[in-house]
Amino acid sequence: MIITNDIIKNNLANYSNKNNKISRDLKNGKLFKIIKGLYETNPNIPGYLLASSIYGPSYLSFEFALYYYGLIPEKVVSYTSATFDKKKKKRYDTTFGTFFYRDVPKKVYSIGIKLIEENGYSYQIATPEKALCDKLYTLSPVKNISELVNLLFNDLRIDVDAFKKLNVKDIEEISKIYHSTNVKMLCKYVRRIK
Repeated sequence: MIITNDIIKNNLANYSNKNNKISRDLKNGKLFKIIKGLYETNPNIPGYLLASSIYGPSYLSFEFALYYYGLIPEKVVSYTSATFDKKKKKRYDTTFGTFFYRDVPKKVYSIGIKLIEENGYSYQIATPEKALCDKLYTLSPVKNISELVNLLFNDLRIDVDAFKKLNVKDIEEISKIYHSTNVKMLCKYVRRIK
């Protein structure tokens, strides 16, 4: 269970030195530090369940979500999330993994996100279509469909079968809001092949 410093101190109202009690719980393995002021009670919890609590608002996207949905073959060992209006990238190295956060445009932030409940935790993750659009947004613009195909299937190593399962209408909707050359090119490409 994720727990904040304030909640812990509130629960320790009878203790005269709350910080000493927290230090003992950390030492004895009752608490595990995520980042300053944020703790977890389960040392084996998967990092993706913690990502939105570390820095937010945020949702899992980019490489992590592409791997999660089987769109890329390489195992992603860090947790990549989208934020908005933060103006800079963030990185947190924790015992639960490495967490990266980067902005997407505010207008597109809230579309194409799923809320998932798992083992008493909840997290937000981009749909496969949104994760691909988010990733393409971070890359240098392509000039034509041929360059996009090369980017998708050679550079990013997108799985062709998983790509064919993407929802064209979802990509079209995201493309209308995302002012990105790569996302617009993706929309043209999926219309052409489906």
